[in-house]
Amino acid sequence: MKLKPILILSLAALLSMSCGKEKTENKTESESQVSQSLSHNVDQFADIKILRYDIPGWEQLSLKEQKLVYYLTQAGLSGRDIIWDQNYRHNLAIRKALEHVYVNYKGNKTSQDWKAFETYLKRVWFSNGIHHHYSNDKLKPNFSLAYLKQLLAETNTVLEDEILNVIFNDFDTKKVNQAKDIDNVALSAVNFYGPGVTNADVEHFYAAKQSPDPQRPLSFGLNSQLIKENGELKERMYKSGGLYGEAIDEIIKWLELAKGVAENQAQGEAIDLLIQYYKTGDLQIWDDYNVAWTKATEGNIDYINSFIEVYNDPVGYRGSYETYVQIKDFDMSEKMAVLSENAQWFEDNSPLMDAHKKKNVVGVTYKVVNVAGMAGDAHPSCAIGVNLPNANWIRKEVGSKSVSLGNIVNAHNNADGGGRLKEFAHDAEEIELEEKYGKLADKLHTALHEVIGHASGQLNPGVGETKETLKNYASTMEEGRADLVGLYYLYDAKLQELGLVEDWKAVGKATYDGYIRNGLITQLIRLNLGDDVEEAHMRNRQWVSAWVYEKGQKDNVIEKVVRDGKTYLNITDYDKLRMLFGELLRETQRIKSEGDYAAAEALVEGYGVKVDQAIHAEVLERNKQFKSAPYSGFVNPILVPETNEAGEITAIKILQPESFMNQMLDYSKNYNFLPEVN
Repeated sequence: MKLKPILILSLAALLSMSCGKEKTENKTESESQVSQSLSHNVDQFADIKILRYDIPGWEQLSLKEQKLVYYLTQAGLSGRDIIWDQNYRHNLAIRKALEHVYVNYKGNKTSQDWKAFETYLKRVWFSNGIHHHYSNDKLKPNFSLAYLKQLLAETNTVLEDEILNVIFNDFDTKKVNQAKDIDNVALSAVNFYGPGVTNADVEHFYAAKQSPDPQRPLSFGLNSQLIKENGELKERMYKSGGLYGEAIDEIIKWLELAKGVAENQAQGEAIDLLIQYYKTGDLQIWDDYNVAWTKATEGNIDYINSFIEVYNDPVGYRGSYETYVQIKDFDMSEKMAVLSENAQWFEDNSPLMDAHKKKNVVGVTYKVVNVAGMAGDAHPSCAIGVNLPNANWIRKEVGSKSVSLGNIVNAHNNADGGGRLKEFAHDAEEIELEEKYGKLADKLHTALHEVIGHASGQLNPGVGETKETLKNYASTMEEGRADLVGLYYLYDAKLQELGLVEDWKAVGKATYDGYIRNGLITQLIRLNLGDDVEEAHMRNRQWVSAWVYEKGQKDNVIEKVVRDGKTYLNITDYDKLRMLFGELLRETQRIKSEGDYAAAEALVEGYGVKVDQAIHAEVLERNKQFKSAPYSGFVNPILVPETNEAGEITAIKILQPESFMNQMLDYSKNYNFLPEVN
């Protein structure tokens, strides 16, 4: 599970590296040495802001550890094309055609049409395809079909008419369609399912599959595409020799090198299991790997690599390819480890029904890390916190790893201004609390969400996995549940007792102010007027906020204030609001534990989907004054190995790319391992 950024007022995204040995010996014009005064802002276009981040602690690593980081980042980048094909079947053909035009066009590059073409290409890069990375809507180019045909002709670029037309027509308009009462699989453009596959097909296909051990269910569907062949349903497995095999073989090559410089035996054994999984596609090996990876907690380097999060699957089976490479933040990890050490206290004192509490919370490890590499669905836009593995039985029996991405959070904080806060906060006290405690509140909410939230609670005996019971509502319900755990405990004296805060009430108030303000007002700047809320994290923030707002109306817990034609929200009773968060947490866990689909549907559809159009129009109008884009992503630092005459790595330097476009073109050139059609 991953925690997405709350808005521009907070956080979001991750990184990866560049080039093999033959490609990295010379510094190009697109690279610059890391400086002490790193400029975090790189580019801005449409609704996107591109940032840089640095890698604190790099010089403290041994050469062997630096090699491990380098090999893991190369493994990650080698699979970059996979997420493009997973996102949409025509993405690779479109990307390659657009890039060929961009590199080879010799005509007028000052026209509005050309500038619109550049912006569209940047948006496609950022989203790993032609659908918006957050809303899932197909991106609309601000140039004509005729103009693109002209560019294609003048650059001798070939793009089939069917694919060319899909950029402009009304087909495949939604990458992931989570609307109610439709066939979500059939009406989603995401390339996890072949033509003609329906919701019912998926349900029936996997209902027939049996795990060898029902208490440890396999993650059926996680690493495959489900298609119809001669009317029969069939899986195409992601593995060496299978679907995406060309890229997976490159991933394996770099993982073999990483295994050779592992920090310890446990880490090396986990990497070896990951290699075996990529070679075979065997989901039992995937579980064995996750158990080994979860137990491998020693060392300064860690990583996430494979087909993991299921947010892009409308019915929650298939994992998107993603990778992160992480270096431990030694100082912050020690400070925050106290949460892991007290996980059982939080579980025992939660408002959950006793039957839904874990009697023995095991293996919850928490670290603040600095990202040193990322690819796939984690780049350019990424999470700020991650808790894995996702399998409920592994969490219960073995535990989980939770990380907060410290340098990513830091880059966001250094790049963002406070203008929107002053515009949308109710009063000076709310602004003061946010400015003084907001960053700490964000860090603690991320930590509690990942460490305690995702590790908390248990299913009732005999209840199936959440993706089977709650179906298309599974992701937003899980994220909302983890958010609620964090919210409940952020207004608790226990945090001060543990030494995590100096004034628990002030931090708690800042958290509650920010969450309600964002959930009901500021996150609306990410939507077009008239749109429903569809992204899982946005939905969960709205249904949590809207539910407590409605339930608290009797006591005016949260009042709506209209001043000079502008709407504000003012929390009048933080203690009662905490009680409401506790009630909702109890109910949300009950829904998950019992697999109550009807209740999940009522909660999400009733509170998390529809938007007050008058408020939305007002928010969009108030937001027009701000230049900063609502979404952020990153370019990745570039790891450049230096070698001796024998070809052995003697040092690894960090360079920073100077432009988003150059990095995207470099990646397409150097990590182009898949054909246009897979």
